[in-house]
Amino acid sequence: MHILILGANGFIGSHLSDAILAATDWQIYAMDLAQDKLAACLSHARFHFALGDMTKQKDWIDQHIKKCDVILPLAAVATPALYVQDPLRVFELDFEANLDIVRLCAKHKKRVIFPSTSEVYGMCPDMEFDEEKSHLVTGPISKERWIYSTSKQLMDRIIYAMGKHNGLSYSLFRPFNWYGPRLDNVFNPKPGGSRVLTQFIGNILRGENINLVGGGAQQRCFTYVSDGIDAMMRIIENKDDCAQNKIFNIGNPIENISIRQLAETLVHFITQYYPKYSDQAKAVKLTDVDGKSYFGEGYQDISLRVPSIQRARESLGWAPQVNIATGLRKTLDFYLEPGTVCEPVQRESA
Repeated sequence: MHILILGANGFIGSHLSDAILAATDWQIYAMDLAQDKLAACLSHARFHFALGDMTKQKDWIDQHIKKCDVILPLAAVATPALYVQDPLRVFELDFEANLDIVRLCAKHKKRVIFPSTSEVYGMCPDMEFDEEKSHLVTGPISKERWIYSTSKQLMDRIIYAMGKHNGLSYSLFRPFNWYGPRLDNVFNPKPGGSRVLTQFIGNILRGENINLVGGGAQQRCFTYVSDGIDAMMRIIENKDDCAQNKIFNIGNPIENISIRQLAETLVHFITQYYPKYSDQAKAVKLTDVDGKSYFGEGYQDISLRVPSIQRARESLGWAPQVNIATGLRKTLDFYLEPGTVCEPVQRESA
């Protein structure tokens, strides 16, 4: 099988590339703006990488969609602060650029596996989000944080319609707070400049207090990256068409904790298990801030986000295996153990 991964240097793309090369004989063709997360892949004979911008290198994209069997357009802006600070950039990449890719998949009759998001459910009141039944509820236009959710949702709807009316072969997957090594650059000092886990680790390393938006009462189901990649591998393989034209929530409903609990657990783990950073962790205070002052006027939050994973269990034979204590320790080992701390990168990956 020949796989095209756009955004291969991102968190998901780099881990997926590792897994494919380790466990299959598939060929990978890949593109991204940077390659710092792909060190283990670049010298591999089955990994063919191009450094570039998928929105500009149109001929390369068209040629490689023609040559590959499965297309994974993983490039996206996925940092909440940017939804408010630069909503047009979010729309241009997450919707417009990916729409071009999906149209080429339809034109060349190629299978596309598209990363939707748990954010499409928005403020859905259901206690558990179902791919087929749950309503997708977002806020008013002035709350610009919803441009990410609605960009992804519209892509979902277009892909579904192309599948139903034009014969597009697809699978959609919705990650629920995947985390692990290589998630973000913990040296980024900008508030909200990375996702919540790496933001908190960075706060501790820089000797800063941890700001908890809304007191950190929001709950999230944290899913370790190896579990997410396991699900993706099953989706790509598509044994007996088990993933054909289906949408999958990929999350860990058991590990549903508050953002405050996450911060407290990180401080505790670093204090207990990482003596080099113990004093810094002990000095950290948890401070409550409101979303408007932290993210800006256009922010709105979600109190609960729990996936139903029944479809993934039944169709893919998948269930998460890694509990949050184990996953957090693996993540902290990557960032904090001697010789593994990530160095700052010069540009943000797709």
